[in-house]
Amino acid sequence: MPKPTSVFSCSACGAQTPKWHGQCPSCGEWNTLVEERVSTARAARSSAPAPRPVPLREVRAERAPRLSTAIGELDRVLGGGLVPGSLVLLGGSPGIGKSTLTNMALGNLAAAGRTTLYVSGEESAAQIRLRAERLGPAALDVPVLAETDLDAVLAALEAERPDACVIDSVQTLHAGTLESAPGTVGQVREVATRIATVAKRQGTAVLLVGHVTKEGALAGPRVLEHLVDCVVQFEGERERTYRTLRALKNRFGSTNEVGVFEMREGGLVEVLDASARFVGEATKAPGSVVLAAMEGSRPLLVEVQALVSQSELVPPRRVCNGIDRNRLALVLAVLGRHAGIGLGTSDVFVNVVGGVRIDEPGADLAIALAVASAARGMATDPSPLACFGEIGLTGELRTVAHPERRAQEAAKFGLRTVVSAGSAGTLREAVRGALGTAHSARRAA
Repeated sequence: MPKPTSVFSCSACGAQTPKWHGQCPSCGEWNTLVEERVSTARAARSSAPAPRPVPLREVRAERAPRLSTAIGELDRVLGGGLVPGSLVLLGGSPGIGKSTLTNMALGNLAAAGRTTLYVSGEESAAQIRLRAERLGPAALDVPVLAETDLDAVLAALEAERPDACVIDSVQTLHAGTLESAPGTVGQVREVATRIATVAKRQGTAVLLVGHVTKEGALAGPRVLEHLVDCVVQFEGERERTYRTLRALKNRFGSTNEVGVFEMREGGLVEVLDASARFVGEATKAPGSVVLAAMEGSRPLLVEVQALVSQSELVPPRRVCNGIDRNRLALVLAVLGRHAGIGLGTSDVFVNVVGGVRIDEPGADLAIALAVASAARGMATDPSPLACFGEIGLTGELRTVAHPERRAQEAAKFGLRTVVSAGSAGTLREAVRGALGTAHSARRAA
């Protein structure tokens, strides 16, 4: 019986099956199986002896110096700069500034005497020059190659042997050995594997720019994230000026670091003191509190706003921006059960100002106090009020990491009153302490 010459690969997880299914048997996603041609040739068995494992104490570890991009926020997220021979996958929504960031990084490396190469499969060389003109003279010294054929790109990499290379984007390159279209599972896997082989052999640091899905996740199979050494996500909204850069995977550093940028006419500018920007713009209206969050190794103050209004819909709307929707539902349930603030017939809107996304559990208390302030129609006392803490299902406040550094960052900007698990044991006490004084003063007036 002849063997099949094609398989069906899942575009979400990369799993392969000999037959098509509506649902991927591995990850459960629907309509993600794509047919791919496979080679029927078998590799000849090697007669070489089996390799001998070596104990780790006998392995010689050489620490190669990193390539500094002269962009402090980017270098910190990467763990100190680009590692020679590494692959970094940079993802982000269209228009967020991925090409601007990579152009700036290559321009700074070129100004420092490093050899660079910019490979574009989406734009022509003339289009890239128009964008680079506003980034300074150093960006115009970067060699550009507008090409989508993988073999041509690899030939240029081996001929030029650059210290750093940007490929924008990995989904546009096409390997001639496969019959599938660019961007499919097989193409992305083949392109990334062959680029990684060349990059590690000659010590070239490669930045792969990747597309994202409508949900914001990196497009392509998950095997692409496993092939690279570092996965970096560029987040933000095109209508706002602030951008955040965070590492989802990093073999050479921490995944807790976050970089903050501001988009200006001359390109991306590092926001070295993001807390000053956000606190300075914070309002003193009902529904506004300041969250003392931790982003990696540094504290960050951001404003959390909430709006509560009567709803005619069943069920009422729960809309949030910058936080997890399931976390909001949990906080609202605890507010109604343990703090006496029921919102079953109200629409609730929560927003983290500035386009910043907060994923840590310490944001629970800020969400709760902002919603409570909006529901009662009174500002916190004092206003703005700094807070942080995790909320348990039984209404208790739990401590979070680095409480001293959070409080010190708040005091640095004049926010002396900080509500946390150290000042209130339960959510009801925290709400009473933040709104009780203001409520009493309002009744006396």
